Amino acid sequence: MACQMVPCPHPGSEPANPRPPKQNVQHFKMRKVDLCLSSEGAEVILATSSDETHPPENMIDGNPETFWTTTGMFPQEFIICFHKHVRIERLVIQSYFVRTLRIEKSTSKEPVDFEQWIERDLVHTEGQLQNEEIMARDGHATYLRFIIMSAFDHFASVHSISAEGTALSNLS
Repeated sequence: MACQMVPCPHPGSEPANPRPPKQNVQHFKMRKVDLCLSSEGAEVILATSSDETHPPENMIDGNPETFWTTTGMFPQEFIICFHKHVRIERLVIQSYFVRTLRIEKSTSKEPVDFEQWIERDLVHTEGQLQNEEIMARDGHATYLRFIIMSAFDHFASVHSISAEGTALSNLS
C-alpha cells in the first residue's frame, strides 16, 4: 500500500513525478523594531550636557523611569548612532519642557553630513510628558541628531526616543 498525502519513509512510495528539490534559499522577513533601543544596538555617541544621575543613555534604555536632562542654556543636542543603515517610519519623543525640536539625519559611515529632516514646535503640557509622534518620510539614516533649539524652562528632559522601522544593512 502506497502512502498518500503525508511524506512516507518507505521506499517506492514516492510520487511518479516528484517535484524538484527545494533550493536552499533563506527567506527572512524584516521585522519592525524600536531601532533606538540600546538593546537593538543603538548608542548615544554625543550629548552636549550630562548629569551623573540622568545621563544621555537613559533615553534609549527602554526604562520609562529614567531620562536625560539638559543642564541649562540652549540649544542642546545629542546624536544617536544605529551602527547600521535603517529606515525609520515613525518616531516618538517623550520629553518635558521642550519647545522647539529639530531632527537631522545622516546616512554616512561617520557622524557627518547631517541634513535637516524634521522641525517641530511642541506643546507645553503642564505636569505631564510631551508625547510627540512623527510619521517619518524618507527616514533612511545611520545617525540622528536631535537639537533642542529652545525650551519652556531653563532645563528640559528627554525620557525616551523611539524609532519604529527596519534595519536595512550593516555598515561596511
